[in-house]
Amino acid sequence: MSKVIIFGILDTAELAHYYLTTDSEHEVVAFTVNKEYLKETNFKNLPVVPFENLLRTHPPEEHLLFAPMTARNMNRNREKVYQTGKKMGYDFVTYVSSKATICDNEIGENCFILEDNTLQPFTKIGNNVVMWSGNHIGHHGEIKDHVFFTSHVVLSGHCVVESHCFFGVNATIRDYTNLAQGTLVGMSASITKNTEKWGIYMGSPAKKREGKLSHEVY
Repeated sequence: MSKVIIFGILDTAELAHYYLTTDSEHEVVAFTVNKEYLKETNFKNLPVVPFENLLRTHPPEEHLLFAPMTARNMNRNREKVYQTGKKMGYDFVTYVSSKATICDNEIGENCFILEDNTLQPFTKIGNNVVMWSGNHIGHHGEIKDHVFFTSHVVLSGHCVVESHCFFGVNATIRDYTNLAQGTLVGMSASITKNTEKWGIYMGSPAKKREGKLSHEVY
């Protein structure tokens, strides 16, 4: 059992607290936010401490971090917190629901994998990946860092998902497809061929919209 500090005090942090408390051996001991957003000092009957002071109050030798944040700014905000925490010397916990189906998959740090996800054999999951409930992740694939799956996404076998991708609800991706960095797959979109970096894909079959996402602003 590890002592865990959760980054944030909004819905996702509250959900993380629930899952870790009811479905893991970890002990949540505090929440943390950047000092400029510190509006209250108690959440879920636990202290909320400034992220800037965390080394002093909760040293990395005794605590793990967990930052299961949303995909805002194409996962860049979550990436920034993750990278800052690593530079501060913290390791990050990963949560995989006991109601998920996994097959000895390699899974990185700071992943938040909820109930009813199926990860077939020989697929690797990178760091800082969020998988909301009910996704099917096919065999012999690779999902790289800072990716967000909403719900009921079907990623077929032998797919490669580069960093900073986002998948809307009910999206479907054909086997042997490469999703380029920063690909946004819209709700119910059907991807049948490789994508371009920072492209937005919508429809069935999916078509690329004009323009590209900025890797700075989402």
